[in-house]
Amino acid sequence: MMISGTIGWFVLVSGQAVIDVVFWRCLFGAGTLALVCLALGLFRRDVITPRQAGLAAIGGVAIVLNWLLLFAAYPRASISIATAVYNTQPFMLVGFGVIFFAEKLTASKLFWLGLAFIGMLGIVQAKGLSVSGSDYLAGIAMALGAAFFYALAAIVAKRLKGVPPHLIALIQVVVGMVMLAPLAHLSALPHEAGTWSILGTLGVVHTGLMYILLYGAIQKLPTSLTGALSFIYPVVAVIVDLAAFGHRLEPLQMMGAAAILVAAAGMTLGWTPLLGARASSSAS
Repeated sequence: MMISGTIGWFVLVSGQAVIDVVFWRCLFGAGTLALVCLALGLFRRDVITPRQAGLAAIGGVAIVLNWLLLFAAYPRASISIATAVYNTQPFMLVGFGVIFFAEKLTASKLFWLGLAFIGMLGIVQAKGLSVSGSDYLAGIAMALGAAFFYALAAIVAKRLKGVPPHLIALIQVVVGMVMLAPLAHLSALPHEAGTWSILGTLGVVHTGLMYILLYGAIQKLPTSLTGALSFIYPVVAVIVDLAAFGHRLEPLQMMGAAAILVAAAGMTLGWTPLLGARASSSAS
């Protein structure tokens, strides 16, 4: 999660077009994950079926669109705001659950959804930083779109139980390479070694290593603890944004971002809004 929180800095400092950043992330990530899958002996016919591979590819399309939109949101709305808005993912998942799986929308979920909506209104109303209002709103819309596609990829991943996650990740980044190769500026490659080191880090560390650490943690930790630790990501992103670019959130932005993150935590961890009142009643 700490590695995730630094992605925005690498994206902006690279100075490359978003399409190029995502393409090279996929390429370097694919190389790293291919070595991992080879070492784990995952290149066998019995590991994944053609149908599962197809589903993983669909998830790959969603993941790549998610990266494109999120990275494009960073310079428009700032890393802090884009990351906060991006954490509306749990509510996108709830929406998909209601629409596609007939899941019930409980009072608790409605409460957290309402709190997140209030937070979103606060962020939209506050146009801080040195950006125009249209750029700021476009950045928020892109971050919301990124959350949507991430949730879509998560829904697809639910259909891939039993498939090694490292292999799923490899398929996803390979799909990204194929998608973006015709659009990437391959005829105008970066000349600076520093740029290549940044792009390589995004692929090797922020994709390959991060997937390995993430999936290793998921296998060892309770779901509740994994969900709680995931909120290190936006906290680190805000610190990086402040330290590297001097972006300070306005009071209304800060309150809106806090509302979204608290609501997302409540939704992810299954908090009950009236839990304190119930506990007091029970103690009485």
